[in-house]
Amino acid sequence: MKKSPDGVKVSILGREFAVACPDDQRDALSQAAMHLDRKMREIQKTGKVIGMEKCAIMAALNITHELLSYQAKYGETEKIGVALSGILKKLDFAMQEEAPISI
Repeated sequence: MKKSPDGVKVSILGREFAVACPDDQRDALSQAAMHLDRKMREIQKTGKVIGMEKCAIMAALNITHELLSYQAKYGETEKIGVALSGILKKLDFAMQEEAPISI
């Protein structure tokens, strides 16, 4: 992902797209593009979907399904963010204390 004055250039299935976004959202946009690229490549590998447009629609459906499943299981997206923030704080504390982390 390349940063440009007009936004971020992202690569999806080998094609570059320039996407305008606020400076503080560039990293999130890059991560979203990488996630989409991975999903589309997974779909392409199955050989069941031909064409970039159909692949993009299937990826969008899969990602939307994942999001809705998370929302149904964990509540609204804001609640997921709060839960993740709590986990990150615990990890930061554990790393500062150099406590052993069990997996």
